Amino acid sequence: MRLFSCPVCQQQVYFDNSACLACGSEIAFAPDVMQMVAVGAPDGAHRCCVQRTTSDLCNWAIEAADPIERCRSCRLTGAESVVGADALRARAEAAKRQVLYTLLQLGVPFAPKMGDDDLQGLRFVWTLPAPGGAPTFTGQQNGTITLNLNEADDAHREATRISFGEPQRTVLGHLRHELSHYFFHRFVEGWPAIEDFRATFGDERADYSAALEQHYQQGPRADWQQFFISAYAASHPWEDWAETCAHYLLMVEAVDTAAAWGLRLASPASPPVQPGDAAASAPVERLVLDQWLPLARFLNAMSRSLGLPDSYPYLLPPPVLGKLRLVQIALTEKGRSA
Repeated sequence: MRLFSCPVCQQQVYFDNSACLACGSEIAFAPDVMQMVAVGAPDGAHRCCVQRTTSDLCNWAIEAADPIERCRSCRLTGAESVVGADALRARAEAAKRQVLYTLLQLGVPFAPKMGDDDLQGLRFVWTLPAPGGAPTFTGQQNGTITLNLNEADDAHREATRISFGEPQRTVLGHLRHELSHYFFHRFVEGWPAIEDFRATFGDERADYSAALEQHYQQGPRADWQQFFISAYAASHPWEDWAETCAHYLLMVEAVDTAAAWGLRLASPASPPVQPGDAAASAPVERLVLDQWLPLARFLNAMSRSLGLPDSYPYLLPPPVLGKLRLVQIALTEKGRSA
């Protein structure tokens, strides 16, 4: 995430800010120009999203001539989303805006679903299980991403993480993962080079339900760390793709943040850290070896200094680099031409 400045006084502001703490100006993030803009002026080029004063606390802007009152992020939230649970919903919306920023930076196209039969569009639905009712699951189907808002509750999410034996579990991670399932449906299914996918990730036509049942009953294969980014990725090629693609989005955003803060951790012979949009177009091997891994090692060392678990408890063996390379092709080349 890059650093932003107030368009009025030029002081530093952050992606989530709706006002400048230095001069008090009302500001918003404008996705059409990828920067903070002043809003509220009668002759301004942008206006506030209508969700700014609701529990969603949206701080995105809309072009003044746009007839739709909701911003590009809020247009993706389905009307069937649960009403209430304001704090949880605000956290989910904030995570959605953050991951959409990365997609905008990469040039990955997205647009709201125009109906249930629109298989290309995207929709986010926030749900909560009814007391005593059927459980509500996080997942993706035909471009509709459903998030159980309990995942935005820290205590519930941490308890779930421990029970599943996961190294990490975050709302942002959930959205990256489910978006990655959508990207497979959008950009890889029917791909002329689908055999390249199968040679790299495996045959996605394998029985998905049976694969997950085996994973939960027997655990991952013993050598999964040599071939997969996570234990869950070893369960089925769809999950391998989703876990790997989500990891690519994580790396791009983290490298962008490091570049924004001027953080340089590589050797003098290595190229300087580039913003995420430039880093994403570089070969995956350079993104990982020259930019991401030095940063990840620093994050782990800092976490240990603070008495915390490693921030990045993952390995990136050569087979995973090959998978990341295919993800990059799908998102940056296939995605931009879609």
